Amino acid sequence: MKKFTLLLLSFAMVLGTSFAQNADSKWGIGLGPGVSYNLNKGGVGGIMHEFYISRYLSPSFDLRLNSNGGYEEGGVDFQNINLNIRYKLYNGYIFKEDAAVQPYILGGGGMMWDNNAEGFAWDAGLGFKFPIGENTSLFVEGAYTSGIEGTRSGWANGSATSPPFQVTTTDDMIKLTTIIEFAFGKAKDEDGDGVPDKKDECPGTPPGVAVDEKGCPLDRDGDGVPDYKDDCPDEPGDAKFNGCPDTDGDGIPDKDDECPNVAGLAKFNGCPDTDGDGVPDHKDKCPDTPKGCPVDADGCPLDSDGDGVIDCEDKCPNEAGSKENDGCPDWVDVVIPTLYFDLDKAELRPETKTELDKLVQTLSASKEFNIVVGGHACSLGTEKYNMELSEKRAQAVVKYLLSKGVNNAYIGSHNYGETKPAVPNTSEENRKKNRRVEWEVSKVKK
Repeated sequence: MKKFTLLLLSFAMVLGTSFAQNADSKWGIGLGPGVSYNLNKGGVGGIMHEFYISRYLSPSFDLRLNSNGGYEEGGVDFQNINLNIRYKLYNGYIFKEDAAVQPYILGGGGMMWDNNAEGFAWDAGLGFKFPIGENTSLFVEGAYTSGIEGTRSGWANGSATSPPFQVTTTDDMIKLTTIIEFAFGKAKDEDGDGVPDKKDECPGTPPGVAVDEKGCPLDRDGDGVPDYKDDCPDEPGDAKFNGCPDTDGDGIPDKDDECPNVAGLAKFNGCPDTDGDGVPDHKDKCPDTPKGCPVDADGCPLDSDGDGVIDCEDKCPNEAGSKENDGCPDWVDVVIPTLYFDLDKAELRPETKTELDKLVQTLSASKEFNIVVGGHACSLGTEKYNMELSEKRAQAVVKYLLSKGVNNAYIGSHNYGETKPAVPNTSEENRKKNRRVEWEVSKVKK
């Protein structure tokens, strides 16, 4: 019998290593040796075996189909097949489900063969489960079994030479067993990460993602963004940037920011443009350009005429000038001699045209002058006639200047007749000085 028991134990250990236990495994097998104590034989006991198949029902209940038997020197003493309910006190309400020592109570009934009889017998007991591995547990269990009524043979005075007799008896007993139980079945692991669903705190992990012992995706930098979603898995960052940091807080993650330590603009890849000229600071050779000034590719203000005064501050951007004169050519005093006419004439004299040609060169070199040609006459003739004559003289000069390319925006005329004589009209010599054209020169306002 001992050899048979050892054989059963060896077989059970092989089975135990063949099945992986997990929270979703509903089936288990248990077997092991024990001892029984017959309450009706005056304390007679013997060895026994226990074998069962169990089915998980809920965190509190298991169902067991048991087969156990006792042995005496003469052979089998009793055989019992019954159905037990096991109530687990380690159901999370009384004791923790993963407690080191896990108590339970059990009870049930079934068929019993004993004393040349058979019938219904019931049992009840208390046990303790000791988890010893992922797929194996040790049970120590004690139970009371109510036996059935049967007959057994006896010898008077205990001597085999005396006449035999028959005794009717019921063998009630107490048994104590040590059981090795193995759970088996395929564990549920919906996301296939190697962590059973019951222990998996992150059950929806995508296939192929590395996880920790809790079944959650790895997060090396601890920023709350799992590595498989983290574009910067070794730097703590922000979830809105896929786990990457944004050191300067400009809304552009450092990995895309050409200026990660200075807040900038997205259109310049995170770099600032302090003067707003369209050239980012790190490329701007003139970072303090006044607002609104046109600049070149280096961010420096344009100076079209090269006079050192930038266009946006140059009142004459296409003419070289001085800073003191706001970028316009400096004022040059224009000295224009008085032009004289013959008596009752408005035609230009040859020497008058020579003077006007000189004036054309001065006016063409600068646009800073407004010139008004004033026509005059002597006192000979009527005032009306002299007014008309002075106008003709002024217009003769204006037309000549215009014919030489002088812009009419800078030149005009006025006629005074005999109202503004240069000298009194008391002699012919004086009247010659009054037949004239004079100039009114003013600087152009910028």
